[in-house]
This record gives sequence, structure tokens and C-alpha cells, in this order.
Amino acid sequence: MITPATPALRWQQLLHHHDRIHRLARSRLRGAAEAEDCAQEALLRAAAFDALDESRIGPFLTSVTLRLCTDVHRREERARRLLRRVLPGDPTGPEEVVCAEAEDAWMLRQVGRLTGLEREVMLARREGMSTREYAARNGVSAKAAEGAYTRARARLRRWYAGRREGGHRAARPGAHH
Repeated sequence: MITPATPALRWQQLLHHHDRIHRLARSRLRGAAEAEDCAQEALLRAAAFDALDESRIGPFLTSVTLRLCTDVHRREERARRLLRRVLPGDPTGPEEVVCAEAEDAWMLRQVGRLTGLEREVMLARREGMSTREYAARNGVSAKAAEGAYTRARARLRRWYAGRREGGHRAARPGAHH
């Protein structure tokens, strides 16, 4: 019978794998911070998993880390899909791709400027949830969620247009035109 490790011993066993799973995550993700987040999350999940077989800690951490990397890529793809719906366009050359990525990052920051239901629905949509799913989970009508989504898209488009025309309207935080 395998006796479970004490918490301190368990952490020693887990931390022994940190550098390896960090390199694994780093090889699959763009940013060092994302890789570190995945490595830390994998270690936390392993520490919290009471039935972890100590002889399988390495493979367990590898599996969890790879799944977490996949989750990061899924979130990024959902964000790209949201941005394509809000700002349709098909960049084809490297210059267009760089510009599109900068616009995407700007647009995601602008979602943070939204307030109330508009912000909540847009963030839910960014995570891949439909407006109906959001409404059902949060106790609002589907019509209210859809209306908030439509208003948020219109507001984001206006801010984007203002940015392209000179940025005065888009630069004022809290301005809702």
C-alpha cells in the first residue's frame, strides 16, 4: 500500500519537476508569463490531487501542463473569433497580420472599458459562450443579453472608428457616445 506524502514532501516532489514543465509549456506558448502560469497551475493541481500516484508525478504533470497549454490556445482562438466578428477582415500579408494583431490587442483592451451587462456579455462571448447561454447562466433574458451584445459591438466599432479618425473620442476613458 502506498502511503500519501506529507504536504511538505509532496511539494518537494512536485517542485523537482518545475523547470521541466516550465520548458514544456514555454515551447508551446508565446509568452514566458503564460508558460509560468501553466507550470504553476499544473503544480497546484497535482498538489491538490489526493489520489496522485507518487511514481507517476512526472507523467501527471506533463499531461496537465499540455492540457493547460491547449486551454491557452483555445482562449486565444476564441478571442480571435470574437475580434473577427466585431472587426471583419482578412489580413493576408505579414504587414496586415502585424497590424491586425495590434488592432486585436487594442480591441481587447477596449472591452475592459465597457460597463455592466455589455462588458459581461462580451467577456462571456470571448470565452466562447453564446448570448443565450450567458442569459441562462446569469438569470437575464436572452433579449437583454443580445441587446447588450449588440450595443457593445456598436460601441466598440465607434471607438475603433474614432481611433482611426484621430483617437480623440476613443482616448477618453468612460466616454460612451
